[in-house]
Parts: sequence; C-alpha cells; structure tokens
Amino acid sequence: MGAAYFYHLTRRPLEETLPVLLDKARGAGWRVAVRGVEPDRMAWLDDRLWLGADDSFLAHGLAGGPHDALQPILLTTTPQAANNPACVMAIHGAEVSAAEVAQLERVCILFDGNDPDAVQRARMQWKALTGEGCSAQYWSEESGRWEKKAES
Repeated sequence: MGAAYFYHLTRRPLEETLPVLLDKARGAGWRVAVRGVEPDRMAWLDDRLWLGADDSFLAHGLAGGPHDALQPILLTTTPQAANNPACVMAIHGAEVSAAEVAQLERVCILFDGNDPDAVQRARMQWKALTGEGCSAQYWSEESGRWEKKAES
C-alpha cells in the first residue's frame, strides 16, 4: 500500500518544486503521471519542463500523443494515465482517490500555500484520504527547507 505526501508550497512555485520531485521519483525507477485539471495549464507546464537545463532534462510527454504509454512522465488531466504510473503527482487541485493511493507506490499532492482555496482543498483531501485509512505525510517548506510536519 502506498502513501500520500502533501507538499505545501510557500517559498518556491510549482514549476521549481515539481522537477525536483519528478527527478526523485524517476530516480526510484517509477513512471509518473502528473495530474492537473486544466489542459491549458498542463500545456504551460509541458513548455516549462522543456526549458530546464540540459543536464537535468526530464523526459516527458503531454497526454494525447501517439506514445503516451511509453512516457516515463506523462502530463494529463484524466485519472487513467496511459503510462501505467507507480506515482501520481496531483497539482492544481486534481483529485486522487484512496483506491489509487492503495494501488500506487506514492501519491504526491502539491498545493500553493499562498492560495486559500488550494489550502482548503488540500485539507479536504487529507481528511478524505486519511479517513479512508490511507497513510499520509504533510511536508512544509516554510522554514526554507522541506520538513515533515505531520503524519497519519
């Protein structure tokens, strides 16, 4: 059974934090689905990931292409990712079910700590997932480095 890790972004934006987490997930040998809610934001994120440094390039694709099943990282807005991920990274309030947490190695929920609506959605997700028996950790970068602040 996997676990849900909640990342409360307060110092660095998503486009800086996500590549670090993706690199760690790929280092663990996992295929990853980055799940968002708006196709335009996923296209924007796709562009941002292509602009990374050559030595830290993250091979990825935007869902809807002919090679989705082969992508080590697939950016998508749907719950069923074609690349058979071991890890789902939910952004922009994308939903994740307790069943998914149980089936995957890891679920990462990244949320903007400067957006009260995003914080509230993350709290509701924490309550729903832990209420269904999922293991969860809450990580904060408030001090300037990532620290685990809660575990359930």
